Amino acid sequence: WGPRGRNLGDFFFPLLQGILERLDSGEVVIGDGSFLITLEKRGYVKAGLWTPEAVVEHPNAVRQLHMEFLRAGSNVMQTFTFSASEDSMESKWEDVNAAACDLAKEVAGKGDALVAGGICQTSMYQYHKDEDRIKKLFRQQLEVFTRKNVDFLIAEYFEYVEEAVWAVEVLKESGKPVAATMCIGPAGDMHGVRPGECAARLVKAGASIVGVNCRFGPRTSLKTVELMKEGLGATGLKAHLMVQSLGFHTPDCGKGGFVDLPEYPFGLEPRVATRWDIHKYAREAYNLGVRYIGGCCGFEPYHIRAIAEELAPERGFLPLASEKHGSWGSSLNMHTKPWIRARARREYWENLLPASGRPFCPSLSKPDA
Repeated sequence: WGPRGRNLGDFFFPLLQGILERLDSGEVVIGDGSFLITLEKRGYVKAGLWTPEAVVEHPNAVRQLHMEFLRAGSNVMQTFTFSASEDSMESKWEDVNAAACDLAKEVAGKGDALVAGGICQTSMYQYHKDEDRIKKLFRQQLEVFTRKNVDFLIAEYFEYVEEAVWAVEVLKESGKPVAATMCIGPAGDMHGVRPGECAARLVKAGASIVGVNCRFGPRTSLKTVELMKEGLGATGLKAHLMVQSLGFHTPDCGKGGFVDLPEYPFGLEPRVATRWDIHKYAREAYNLGVRYIGGCCGFEPYHIRAIAEELAPERGFLPLASEKHGSWGSSLNMHTKPWIRARARREYWENLLPASGRPFCPSLSKPDA
C-alpha cells in the first residue's frame, strides 16, 4: 500500500475519496464512456427510444460494460439512467433507476471507483416548460439516488441552460456534489445562450463541476469547454471543468450536433476516433485545465484506456487493461513482418492519417437540419 492507494507493479488502485477531494487535489478523474450506442450495437438497447431497460432486462450486459470501463481506467461508474425519468419510462422508471444504481455500485466496489447518479433533459421542456412538473421528474430520480447513496450527481445532456439550471437546483437538495454538462457546441444552447454564460449560470445554481458531453466530437467539445472556462474567468466564478465527448469525429456538425448528420445513428462507424486521436484529446483537455475527462456515445473502453495511458505520467499509474496493450504500439516489436515491426513507435501512430477504405464516400456530410 502506498500513501494514496494500493500498487500492483505499475498498476494502481486509488483509495476512495470524494469527487471534489480528488479534483481539488489536482487528480485526474476519468469518466466512463458509451452505453446507449454501445449496448444498441450489442443488441440490448432499442434505437429511437434510447431508454435503459437493459439494467432490468439484461443486467449482465450492463455489468459487463461497466467492468470494461473500470478495467480500462474509469474512476467513475455513472448509473445507466439516461432518459430514465417517469416522463420517458412511465411506471418502469423507479425499478430501472434502482437497478442501475445497484449495478454501478457493485462494479465500482471492485475498483474503488465513485458512483454518479445521472439525470438528463426531459422531452417535456420543449413543449411545456413547466418548471414545477419538470423538477418533480428530476426529484423522483434524485430520491432513488439518495436512497442508494450514490457518491455524487450529474445533470447531463441538456440543450437548454434553463432546464439544466432547474436540474442542478434539484440535485443540490441532496447535499451531494453536483456536476452539470450540456450537449452544446461553441454556438451555445438552442436558445442562443453562449457557452460562457451557460457555465456561469450552472455554477451560480450550485454546480461544482461544469462542462459538456455528447453531441460533438473531441475537438469541438474542447473548444466549447474553453469558451466555458473563459466565461467563468470573466465573471470571477470558479468550478472544475469536465468533458465527455463523442467517440466520433464531427467537424461537419451544425448547432444540433451529430444527431443531425445523415449517418446518425446507424452509419457512424467511419467517423470513429482512433485510440491515438483520444491520446491527443486527453492531452489537450489536460492542458486546458480539464481534470474530469471521459466520453459519451461511441466512446469505447479502449478509448478510455487511451485517456488513462496518455495521462499515466501525471496520474502515476496505468489501468489494468494496459496489461494487454503495449504503449504506442510497442508490442508490435514481436511481429514476424519487419514492416509491421517498424510501426512499434510513437511517431508512426501520432503522424498516421488513416484511410477510410471507402473511395466513393465523402469525407464530410451535410447536416439534415
